[in-house]
Amino acid sequence: MKVFDVSTYLRRIGCAGATGANLETLRRLQKSHLMAIPYSSVAYGLRDAVDVVDIDEDAVFETSVVEGKGGACYHLNRLFHRLLTELGYDVSPLAGSTTEGRETFGTDVEHMFNLVTLDGREWLVDVGYPGPTYLEPLPVDEGVQTQYGSQFRLVERESGYALQRRGAVTRWSGVYTFTTQPRQWSDWKELEDNFRALVGDTARTDLQEVLCGRAFDRGQVFLRQRRYLTVRDGREQVRTITDDDEHRALIDRVLSGELG
Repeated sequence: MKVFDVSTYLRRIGCAGATGANLETLRRLQKSHLMAIPYSSVAYGLRDAVDVVDIDEDAVFETSVVEGKGGACYHLNRLFHRLLTELGYDVSPLAGSTTEGRETFGTDVEHMFNLVTLDGREWLVDVGYPGPTYLEPLPVDEGVQTQYGSQFRLVERESGYALQRRGAVTRWSGVYTFTTQPRQWSDWKELEDNFRALVGDTARTDLQEVLCGRAFDRGQVFLRQRRYLTVRDGREQVRTITDDDEHRALIDRVLSGELG
C-alpha cells in the first residue's frame, strides 16, 4: 500500500494547503520542516542506517515523518526532494561533505541536500543538517546573507563552494563544502559501502553517536554526544552535559520538540 502522501506530509510539518511553487512557500516549507521533524542519528538502528541508496521511501516516510522520529540527511532531504518535486518545484539532489564525514567515511559525496531553481535563481534547501545551519533557503549568490542573527556566505573554490556561518559574536566557520552538480541517488554508493564496512557483520554501538537537532522560531538546538548548543538570534550558548539524567532529558526534549 502506498504510504507517501503529500497532504499527510504537509499537515505533519504544519503547512497544510501550502502547495504553491514560489519562494514564500519554499521558505515556509523548509523552516516548518526543521521545526517539526528532528535530525536524529538514533531514529534508525545501524543495520538500517547503512542503506543510503536503495531506501524504501514509503517506510522512511512512515518512520521519519508520520511518526515524527526524524532521521539523517539521506532520509529527510530525500523525502523533502520528493515532496518538492510533487509540488512542482525544479529540484536536484546535491552532495556535500563535512569535516567529520570526510574523516569518518573517506568520501566527498557524503551530506545530501537539495538545490531548487526558482524564477531564474538557485537556492540551497536543506532539512537534514543537525545544526547550526540556515533555517530558510539560501541563494547561491555572492555576499553575506543574514538569517535570524546568523550570517552565511559561499566561498568559491576550484572544486565548488564552501558554505560558512558566523554567529553574532563568533568567527566564520565551515558548515560543509559542495558543488552544484546535480546528483543521482546512486552517487552515494561509495558512502554506503564505506559505512557498511565500518559497521561490519555486527552492530557496533560505538559508531552510533548521539547527534540530534531541531529548529525553533528564532534559532536551533543541537546535541552531539554531551555537547549541547543553543543558537538564538545568532547568539550561541554551549554546555557540556555531565549528568546522565539531564542528558537523557535533553535528548527527549530535542526529539519531541518540547524545548520549553
